[in-house]
Amino acid sequence: MKKVKIYITLKSGVLDPQGKAVQTSLNTLGYAEVQEARVGKYMELKLDDHTDAEKQVEEMCAKLLANPVIEDYQYTIEEGVTQ
Repeated sequence: MKKVKIYITLKSGVLDPQGKAVQTSLNTLGYAEVQEARVGKYMELKLDDHTDAEKQVEEMCAKLLANPVIEDYQYTIEEGVTQ
């Protein structure tokens, strides 16, 4: 089995209102050193060993998991993961 870890983030230059809310809240709580916060998504998938994981993950991200207009993604694939 293969374990895929996918990280999806907004492209630089895209406004992140959720990140701004987190930054403001942390500043209010006394963490003035926080100058910026960006919020993204993290997903884990488990795939069969017989799968061309890299090709399938690229397709999944392009078709559903990420919006390529405003988001970037990166992933890692771990081989030989047990249930």
